[in-house]
Amino acid sequence: MTEERPGAPHTAYVEDWHQTSTLLALRELLQVAQQVGPAVAKRAELGHTELAALELLVERQVGPADLARHLGVTSAASSGIVDRLVARGHVTREADASDGRRTRVVLTDSGREEVLGQLMPMFVALAQLDAGLDDAERAVVDRYLRGAIAAIRRLI
Repeated sequence: MTEERPGAPHTAYVEDWHQTSTLLALRELLQVAQQVGPAVAKRAELGHTELAALELLVERQVGPADLARHLGVTSAASSGIVDRLVARGHVTREADASDGRRTRVVLTDSGREEVLGQLMPMFVALAQLDAGLDDAERAVVDRYLRGAIAAIRRLI
């Protein structure tokens, strides 16, 4: 049964809420996952926004303005981030092939190795864990995780 909490009209609660081991494990996973970025940035001797820029660039090339929007920083701050990454050899600035007036920030092999090298031990451990599942177990885990993702997306 769902009721509205007095004084908080947009916050409903469930009277029969019960923490289960899976809900506790999921909550712990979300908390631990938040620590990955800062820990990797520290080990790589990068700022958090520098690491976030590299992670984005692993996925796709962007211009400085797009990078600033993604990172939630000013264009000037984005330029400083790119300058620091260029100085470390992790990115280059290149003319956009379709519009020579624009610049693209391009990830170098060094930048890719920095990000993936830091994350690879976690990826290997997760792949080993996944390999231990049979198809039926994987289907249950997949359904649970997809449902958790959907629940979190509804919140954000």
